Amino acid sequence: MKMVVAIIRPEKLEEVQQALAEVDVYLMTVSEVRGCGRQKGFTELYRAQQHVIRLVPKLKLEIAVNDAFVDSAIDAIVRAARSGDTGRVGDGKIFVLPMDDCVQIRTGETGTVAIGP
Repeated sequence: MKMVVAIIRPEKLEEVQQALAEVDVYLMTVSEVRGCGRQKGFTELYRAQQHVIRLVPKLKLEIAVNDAFVDSAIDAIVRAARSGDTGRVGDGKIFVLPMDDCVQIRTGETGTVAIGP
């Protein structure tokens, strides 16, 4: 079992969800986050004053998957979240973490069965 954590552009969420559904990955948690990287933020004009926004809004997807689905989930996210053919700075990152166990609260099932197909 793995925990796939993806940081993506907010406008790419629908495309990523569709791509994941095509590879039978449906369950995820989505959080609004802010972060900085090579994108280095942007300058915004508000009430005639320039403000530098260093923490850019992003979405964080947390997806628990069985080992058989890890590669296809990553490929789907990359394909859907990339801007254009070659991508742009700020498209995001994917982290894959080991997951020791999972417990479904409703049924008490544990391990890979608790994650589902």
